[in-house]
Amino acid sequence: MYRTDLNCDMGESFGAYQLGRDAEILAHVSSANIACGFHAGDPATMRKTVRLALQHGTAIGAHPGLPDLVGFGRRNMDITAQEAYDMVVYQIGALQAFVQAEGGKLQHVKPHGALYNMAAKQPELARGIAEAVYRVNPELILFGLSGSELVKAGQSIGLRTASEVFADRTYQQDGSLTPRRDENALITDPVQAADQVIGMVKDGKVRSLQGVEVPLVADTICIHGDGAHAVEFARIISEKLKEAGVAIVAVGQ
Repeated sequence: MYRTDLNCDMGESFGAYQLGRDAEILAHVSSANIACGFHAGDPATMRKTVRLALQHGTAIGAHPGLPDLVGFGRRNMDITAQEAYDMVVYQIGALQAFVQAEGGKLQHVKPHGALYNMAAKQPELARGIAEAVYRVNPELILFGLSGSELVKAGQSIGLRTASEVFADRTYQQDGSLTPRRDENALITDPVQAADQVIGMVKDGKVRSLQGVEVPLVADTICIHGDGAHAVEFARIISEKLKEAGVAIVAVGQ
């Protein structure tokens, strides 16, 4: 039987945080990536999201991003590998404290937005992030784009890695995600997204916008929790994966 992890970015709100939508999504995913306060989130939101994930039995990961609340961490910043290291250590530590306080255990780390995409292509930045994860806890699993420099850096330093693919994004022929600013970057039809996901898990490839079949590894699949139809995406993709004989299991299990 095929198996994969289904993850979702969560806790990406502030102050008057409403648990409703995240709770609905948690019913369908196996891992939650929780914002750590730099691109989104705040202490109360982190605590509430951690508690909610533990109530659902969902594995928890830190979702560190660039310090850019206005841009939601999706704008590139000119940072050094040392700065990336410091940012990631700081944010993992913050979320890990909440997880420990609630009686849970942190499973993984997945960089957010521009930090994630920059590390996918920049070996030195990827190394800084991987070292941060390893120094905090070498048992943590590092999530990175399938085939990326981040995955390579994690493997080279001795971390367990999970190659990630995206349900709601289109791909370029080099295996990178289509930039959000480009036309056709997002997949808005949940059935189309589910079909893409099943192909990535079972066939190990995805068709790029250029029509080229791109090989990849789908250890974990991302659904963006801030999407307009995130709950519907999570439900339909979960259902379609199970119908196709794919078990949804957290990567740490």
